Amino acid sequence: TFDLDVLRNSSLLLCMILGESVSLSSNLMSRDFTVLSPNMTDKKIYKMIGKSAFFLCLLAGSSSAFAVQQPKPFSARTTALQMSGGDVPALKPPPALYQGAVAAGAAKASAPFSKIFKLGIVSGCHIAFGAYLAITVGGACPGIAQTNPGLQKIILGAFGLPFGLIMTLVTGGELFTGNTALVTAAVAEGKTTKENLIKNWTASYLGNFVGSLLLAYLAFKSGTLGQGPASVAIATAKCSLPWDVAFVRGILCNWLVCMAVYMASGCSTMVGKMTAVWFPISAFVALGLDHSVANMFLIPLGMLRGAEITVGQFFMKNLIPVTLGNIVGGALCVMAPFGTTFGGWFKKDE
Repeated sequence: TFDLDVLRNSSLLLCMILGESVSLSSNLMSRDFTVLSPNMTDKKIYKMIGKSAFFLCLLAGSSSAFAVQQPKPFSARTTALQMSGGDVPALKPPPALYQGAVAAGAAKASAPFSKIFKLGIVSGCHIAFGAYLAITVGGACPGIAQTNPGLQKIILGAFGLPFGLIMTLVTGGELFTGNTALVTAAVAEGKTTKENLIKNWTASYLGNFVGSLLLAYLAFKSGTLGQGPASVAIATAKCSLPWDVAFVRGILCNWLVCMAVYMASGCSTMVGKMTAVWFPISAFVALGLDHSVANMFLIPLGMLRGAEITVGQFFMKNLIPVTLGNIVGGALCVMAPFGTTFGGWFKKDE
């Protein structure tokens, strides 16, 4: 005799696995078990169950091949930005963050001039693209600027330069303003030489300048800005600043820019890097501060579009004081406090 409920359920499962006929499965699902006798003999039932059990054993023996693998957590799978093996934390602790910045600065300083220069051109284009977007969006809101100037400033900052810096950091570009912090730290820690610092700063600065000028010309020729006055107004305002004002704005600007670069260097995920970059960069633009590489694009673009600015005014009244201010902001305001805390700045060898 058989326990009919157990037999019904077991046979149904086995029939489904082995692909037995639909009519047999439907009969077993019903409680009319006359299908077992006389239409189905005990011998046939035993034969069916035996065959099913055999195949189930095979399936059980190779269950790992059919097991459904649970996906790993997102944080464990997001390793595209991790450059070394093993588990990498999403955010390095402060001491490790500083040491990582020093190592990055040493690597940048040791690169050949030609490599730094080429990557500098690319980064100049990236930053220029960011500034291009900023004046296209935030610079085209005259109504908002008149009724709510604070909102217009945050629009100008939020849409543009953050994405330019993200492109530079993720692709391994050479940005002069960021190098004022990273390479300076490497020199202070004895990981590279002052000659390499000069080489890196010179090559990246020249490369950034070439890339920015290239994008300024292409943006001018594209005609996408229409008759908008933003580029001319921005360039004119930047070259009308007193020397000391431009210098201080350069300090404050690169303080924020290098904090963005510094924090992003300690993040192993794309989301982390984007977050680290977005807030400081959008802040410096909204505050009206001056970034030398962005100005390499903004002022020439304004000149091409009719701003009454000479080349001498461009350099003497903006680019030179802003560049010097950027150096102070990156080297002293950002890296010096961390270097004296987590590193060996100004400490005599024992």
